[in-house]
Amino acid sequence: MDVYLPSEGYIVHEGCDHVFFVGFLGAGKSTLARNLGRLFHRAYLDTDRLVERLVCKSVREIFAQDGEEAFRLGEERALRELSQRKSLLVSCGGGIVERPQCCELLHEMGTVVYLDGSLDDSLRQIQHPERRPDLGTPEQARALYAHRRPLYQREADITIDIRNKSFDQVASEAGSLLWERGLL
Repeated sequence: MDVYLPSEGYIVHEGCDHVFFVGFLGAGKSTLARNLGRLFHRAYLDTDRLVERLVCKSVREIFAQDGEEAFRLGEERALRELSQRKSLLVSCGGGIVERPQCCELLHEMGTVVYLDGSLDDSLRQIQHPERRPDLGTPEQARALYAHRRPLYQREADITIDIRNKSFDQVASEAGSLLWERGLL
């Protein structure tokens, strides 16, 4: 429920009102959350970094030593910790949509924004593929993209097509859409 305070000119949200950015690896989720956070004076964070802090290992180490399932459980734990905070812009790891529990938490705590781009664009944006343990070979990346894209589409409250757009265009579109809906 939103409460409008006319004398102060802004909306105060009750409960969690996070904005979660989802999409394939290299879609620009972290950069978008950080830049919109700075522009709109909102705190931003990245679920991969949260998991690393919770487990005291890098994403790569978690995958190598404990496996993907341990990482996915860490994502769920990290999301649960966000329930006590308000108004965050959250960049989610590319596989957060793999666990139904995580998807439920995303929707319970806020709005899911899917950055829908092409696999080729994503692969071009990834500067350190060796840090992306679930990416694998180009064939594995294609299969992973084909598997995850319907999951992103299913979970999206808002979809932003990022194909053939500059980062500034994507940021402007995302900022406008979120502002118009009272989410920023």
